[in-house]
Amino acid sequence: MKLLFTRRAHNDYDALPPNIQKLADKQLAFLVKDLRYPSLKAKKYDEERGIWQGRITRDYRVYFLIEGDTYGLLTMTKHPK
Repeated sequence: MKLLFTRRAHNDYDALPPNIQKLADKQLAFLVKDLRYPSLKAKKYDEERGIWQGRITRDYRVYFLIEGDTYGLLTMTKHPK
């Protein structure tokens, strides 16, 4: 699998604090290897639009689509609690 950042996801990533960027890098590497990696806690977020949610940290999430062999990263943002 490979990653494809949308412009928004790229801008979101750039806006993350450096320590969260490092954790995002780690979690995205796990995503590429295994969608079911335990710390990702990946799940369908919006069944109708095919959007998935994965955990970066307890407070940050990544939202993505799965298209063939590519994860299309939509956004990375604080988790709305």
